[in-house]
Amino acid sequence: MDATRSLYNNISDSSLKGGGDTWDAQRNYPKLLHHCLSWVEHRNSSLLPLARPPLRLVYPWSVRPGGKARFGLRDAAATRVQHMGNAVRSIVNAPLARLSIFDQEAVRKPRSSHELRISFLRIVFFIAFPVCQRTIQLAQCAIMLIISSRSALLSVYYPQIFLILTSGSYLALTSVVALGANIICNKIPGLAPRQRALCQSRPDAIIVIGEGAQLGINECQYQFRYSRWNCSALGERTVFGQELRVGSREAAFTYAITAAGVAHAVTAACSQGNLSQCGCDRDKQGYHDQEEGWKWGGCSADVKYGVEFSRRFVDAREIKKNARRLMNLHNNEAGRKILEERMKLECKCHGVSGSCTTKTCWITLPKFREIGYLLKGRYSEAVQVEPVRASRLRQPSFLRLKLARGYQKPTDTDLVYLERSPNYCEEDKATGSTGTQGRLCNGTSTSADGCNVMCCGRGFNTHQYTKVWQCNCKFHWCCFVKCNTCSERSEVFTCK
Repeated sequence: MDATRSLYNNISDSSLKGGGDTWDAQRNYPKLLHHCLSWVEHRNSSLLPLARPPLRLVYPWSVRPGGKARFGLRDAAATRVQHMGNAVRSIVNAPLARLSIFDQEAVRKPRSSHELRISFLRIVFFIAFPVCQRTIQLAQCAIMLIISSRSALLSVYYPQIFLILTSGSYLALTSVVALGANIICNKIPGLAPRQRALCQSRPDAIIVIGEGAQLGINECQYQFRYSRWNCSALGERTVFGQELRVGSREAAFTYAITAAGVAHAVTAACSQGNLSQCGCDRDKQGYHDQEEGWKWGGCSADVKYGVEFSRRFVDAREIKKNARRLMNLHNNEAGRKILEERMKLECKCHGVSGSCTTKTCWITLPKFREIGYLLKGRYSEAVQVEPVRASRLRQPSFLRLKLARGYQKPTDTDLVYLERSPNYCEEDKATGSTGTQGRLCNGTSTSADGCNVMCCGRGFNTHQYTKVWQCNCKFHWCCFVKCNTCSERSEVFTCK
């Protein structure tokens, strides 16, 4: 109790607060760190989250300053975890900017990015509680909280974490707790050893990588929504979806679109400040061309970083040294290359009365839908290749065009495949085909979405629907509205 009150009195000192009840971020983070670490060393065994609805401040000690003890030091770990659940619910469900760390009365205050407005314990509980609940035994959970709290205290040196948390985004929990990162990364299925190591060293990036992979899968499903193969088998099992075992055109497209999606997502996250160790492109600074009168400004997207990060992570899953590995690596690079080539230059004029005396320009990412259309065109023009082995090596060393004379290699932006595609008419998990039974089709089209093509000659069912709604409504004086009843009969076709 004495140590607790001593800590609170030291922290509440007006000299430490900087003259108010909110903290100046630059001056007082080191002081907070010193006091809190000293306290954790002295009383880490009594790290108890206390909270009672409605929302109140949560203190990590067993005695609230100026109050009575609620728990003794001999409480079982199970009791601690039970009360920790109440604390988590009251913290996470509340507006994060509502409380200041040292407010006892929970007073509303305006939010500012350079002031510390959030208790470090919110970070501790946000990370530790789900892990304790699912993975760690009750007896180990208290230890987990102590380790997490120490890491969270270290995070006060990074003001961007608090800024992002107070704005409602939890993406940038950048290496706040190494133990939690290890557990989370070990639970993600389908990661190669190098991918798992990168996940553990950059836990903030794994969320962005997952978003990029999902971006690619969603775009794949959009581009092939009217085809027999519609990417519906993707998005399962692993971050990058279920791998297609056949080295077909479809496999080439999925690898290219997911690699481009990861590069796109990482580049966007860097530009938005959601990732550590990256930001805007530093090479795009100063005057680009003095004669043309424009200079670099704003935040240019650092696509080189996004492409390199995608290369490090996505390509790391190619472990086997065979022809399929060469095919996948080539298609990964083709997707990233197309993204790099479609970067756009945007400019803004500056001058009197709307004149363009000077221009400020920056590089921006293209819409990912544009990348999807370009890769769909490359899919239609994909080339078949075959592996070439060096004289003294068992593994294939490069790919060449199968029907070309000599050793002609595909271009950097060509999509390549090794095997012909199956017809995808019947369900086959080995080829990633879900079949076309029950799929919607167009009864009047002769294209890929037409019933004759989509249903593989099995025929189709016709479903008739009648849609009824109120129409031609008019206001009559006084005072009512009179409407007619309209109906429309429509037909929907599905494959047998």
